[in-house]
Order: sequence, then C-alpha cells, then structure tokens
Amino acid sequence: MEKTPLTILKYGESILKKQACSVTAFDERLLELIQKMIQTMHLAPGVGLAAPQVGEPLQLATVDTSIGQDASELLVLINPRLIESDPACLTEEEGCLSLPGYALPVERHARIVVSAIDLEGREAVHEFRDFKARVVQHEIDHLSGTLIIDRVSNLKRALIKQEIKRLAKSGKW
Repeated sequence: MEKTPLTILKYGESILKKQACSVTAFDERLLELIQKMIQTMHLAPGVGLAAPQVGEPLQLATVDTSIGQDASELLVLINPRLIESDPACLTEEEGCLSLPGYALPVERHARIVVSAIDLEGREAVHEFRDFKARVVQHEIDHLSGTLIIDRVSNLKRALIKQEIKRLAKSGKW
C-alpha cells in the first residue's frame, strides 16, 4: 500500500462537531477507507483515529495502542456503542490528532464494554480496561462530535480556543 496518508482534520472543522452516521454498506469502499485510516493512524503516529477526523461522517474508528508494533492490538470498531461502564473513573492527560500540541486532563471510565460490528458485519462485544478503555472512549466521543476540548473547564476551553484562533490567523493551524 502506498504511504500517502489521509488528511487529519484539525479542531475548527465543522464535521468534527457533528454526529456521525451509522455504517450500512460493508463494501470495498469501506474496506479501503479502513485500510487508509489504519495507515494514517500509524504514520501520524497515533493510537486511535475516527472517520470524522479524516472527513468521513461515519461511525467508524480504528484503535491500535501498539502504534503498529503488534498486529493483535489493532481494532476496527464499526457503529460502536458503549453498553456498560464501571463507575470508577480516572483523569489523565489525553492528546488528539485533531488538536495537535495539546494534552488535556480528561476523566474516563476505567473499564467499559462496547458493542460494535466487525468487518464481516457481525456484532461483537468487547471489554476494555485502563489505557485501551480510554482510547476507545476518546474515539467514540469523536463519533458523537465531542472532542477533548469539550471535556475541560469553560475557562481552559476559552483559552485554548483563543490560542488556536491566533495560530490560525498566523497560518500555523
């Protein structure tokens, strides 16, 4: 496969704030998009990528906490739904490929159970803990139009938005 990654959209692009549509067609186009998303995620490098981040308004995310080092870690989530979560939460810094240069404290469930469709169109249930649970929750947030900046205080959000505005004016965003 060629090494031309998809363009990762940055904060401010309207598609990042919208609810993504369910995947209904399990065809060659979907498989192609998934392969390109995996490649883009690994080249970024990142541990997760949601379809809206590359301009596709679909309920689709790729996750690989090994950043391409362990094929068994690669996960494709189609139409994922959070079906269970432990009440215990942890707050840790998170980065985002759509908010480069920022690491923000985000509270997430330490354990979650997610239902998603696999590449053959079958429903599968997955349990995730700790870091992988955090990454999966982050990607599911993207599918509902929520970014890490939406999970911080109003003051912190306002300061970051102001900084991004300045960066955009100078052509650095």
